[in-house]
Amino acid sequence: MFDSPLSASAYEVLGVAPDAADDDLRKAYRLRLRQTHPDTGGDAAAFVQVQRAWELVATPEARAAYDRGHGFGAAGYAPGAGTGESGGAGGGWRPPSRPADTRPRARSFGQPGGWRRERYLTHMREWAGRGTELADPYDPALVRTAPRELRRLLADALAEEATARIVGDLGMGYTVWHDVAADPRDPDLKLDHIVLGPSGLYALRSEDFGGPVRVRRGDLIGDGVVGSPVAEVVAAARAVARAARVKFSGAIVVLPDDDVVTAIGEIGRVRGLAVAIVARSALSTVLRRGLSGARDIGGNELFDIRTRLQQVVRFV
Repeated sequence: MFDSPLSASAYEVLGVAPDAADDDLRKAYRLRLRQTHPDTGGDAAAFVQVQRAWELVATPEARAAYDRGHGFGAAGYAPGAGTGESGGAGGGWRPPSRPADTRPRARSFGQPGGWRRERYLTHMREWAGRGTELADPYDPALVRTAPRELRRLLADALAEEATARIVGDLGMGYTVWHDVAADPRDPDLKLDHIVLGPSGLYALRSEDFGGPVRVRRGDLIGDGVVGSPVAEVVAAARAVARAARVKFSGAIVVLPDDDVVTAIGEIGRVRGLAVAIVARSALSTVLRRGLSGARDIGGNELFDIRTRLQQVVRFV
């Protein structure tokens, strides 16, 4: 929460401008507490969000750190005007570094989040305008002024990269493919990740809708939900399964922890495929134990499935 390019900032949750005086900020916090308190008819989720927002800016030290990290120290950005001085570090939105790690890791192929980062950078430059110098396309002050479609591209790339770090730590018994094309004619139909291990073969979709979601009629709904995430990951999995002549054990939609009610929500079968909505922190547990009803894969069968996938997998 508050770290996603799609989420409301702490100031937006409290209903004040980023340059509001400390006294005005405190008054806004108390007002929002009264407005959102469940005992007075408010929404419990909004009440918790107000409290978390206040924790980020309650003291001058905390507020200064938050401003540096989220770009609110800058005057802002207007397309065609240049970025000026960067208002924050914003390191969490830049491509992740690759620190040395000697632990045994899963065998991985493809570039997680790479396709969406490329699209983000292309469209960001188009939005800024020809001839505009973007000193830092990930500057939070710039990102927060961009259209939602642009911010969504970056949020999705970050979500895919976060999932990739988790599945990479599963160990040597797992093989992972990232950004897999399900249909060469339709680059939007892709699997963010395919994970093969002793617990089964799983199709993963990494998402960040910038707010809470819930399940209705076998798919996700919420203010920020676009399309039909469950139906789309199932369709992509079925396309890859036909091409490789393999059978997926299940499909998993991975979401930020704050956006789901339960960490692991198995919602049954969709077009014959077991589906679960999983909080990011619980993903490793699910992939190690498998979904309900999924059988273990071992020995020659695991090798055969990996070979079949290697022969047909193409990246977007």
